[in-house]
Amino acid sequence: GKWNGFGGKVEPGETVLDGAKRELQEECHLTSDSLKKVGLLEFEFKNDPVLLETHVFTSDQFLGEPKETEEMRPQWFSIDNIPYHQMWLDDKYWLPLLIKGEQFKGYFLFEGQEKILNYDLKTL
Repeated sequence: GKWNGFGGKVEPGETVLDGAKRELQEECHLTSDSLKKVGLLEFEFKNDPVLLETHVFTSDQFLGEPKETEEMRPQWFSIDNIPYHQMWLDDKYWLPLLIKGEQFKGYFLFEGQEKILNYDLKTL
């Protein structure tokens, strides 16, 4: 598997923020009332008509201790040792913006899961 942030689909009747809070709790048993939206990413895969929209949140406060679940094995990494080689290819473009505290919007066109054909990334 790849290292990835917490997340998933928004349930019917849920806001994006509510979905982010629920996924955080389900995937690692943490809760946070300080989630802040910092990014919007769109992913397209060649020969697939579905455009995936991903909302990126950060939090500087949370309650609980991260616990492994069936979906996720949480692990902290220092900013100097982020394992980009074990993450989705697009992460190396937008994660540094998140770390710097910048807001961003991006689009990535993939061929399969291991090749980016095109991308556009802007700070807001």
